[in-house]
Amino acid sequence: MLEFLKSLRRNPEPADLPESAWRAALARLPLLQGLTGDEMARLRQLALRFLRDKQLTPAGGLELTDRMRLMIALQACLPILNLDADYYAGWVEVIVYPGQFVPEHEYTDEAGVVHVNRHAMAGEAWLQGPVVLSWADVAESGGTDGFNVVIHELTHKLDMLNGGADGFPPLHSDMSKQAWTRIFSAAYEDFCARVDRGEDTQLDPYATEHPGEFFAVMSEAFFEIPQVLKGCYPDVYGQLSAFYRQDPAARQAGI
Repeated sequence: MLEFLKSLRRNPEPADLPESAWRAALARLPLLQGLTGDEMARLRQLALRFLRDKQLTPAGGLELTDRMRLMIALQACLPILNLDADYYAGWVEVIVYPGQFVPEHEYTDEAGVVHVNRHAMAGEAWLQGPVVLSWADVAESGGTDGFNVVIHELTHKLDMLNGGADGFPPLHSDMSKQAWTRIFSAAYEDFCARVDRGEDTQLDPYATEHPGEFFAVMSEAFFEIPQVLKGCYPDVYGQLSAFYRQDPAARQAGI
């Protein structure tokens, strides 16, 4: 909490950013087409609060412009458009590299041998820690093709609100935990089987890595290619619609 309060002092809330920066950011984000005027106004305020509450830290020689900061903030705030900004409380930093980065993760196997994993990544979210993004991949997000590294990593943060990223975020009081578990478990098993058979799923096969990744990838699809997700897994779409309190399929159909 102390670090959170310090961040507020470091980053006083901007009254706004130049209109040219907003226009430039929105022009790069077809994902946001179809939002009503009221929704866009609320998203804008959420993005401004995000930029106040979070420290956006460039790394690896990257220079962050207002347009780049807004592109990150707008996509980050889309999942919480009908929720609350406090869903992103408890962490303060977004680190942005020019391209994919290679973190080192140590783990100990059953024999007690320590291994170090080094894999290039487009994004990463730490429990009670920062979100790390590749700008090159952020720049490719928001085009309604199903890939969105910002939404992917920020939905991991939502998943982590009640512990690790296990694909079971804290549900609203009017949602059934049993229904969520049954629907997501069945869809995950089906999707893994389809990927194993080499089927063209139209959804990112990375979702087979873990139930937490399945939730994040399905969330990407929910916002980016909602009609595809609704066609493949309508019950998953229904659960995500109840959780995010949005209906992107209807929104895109009205464009």
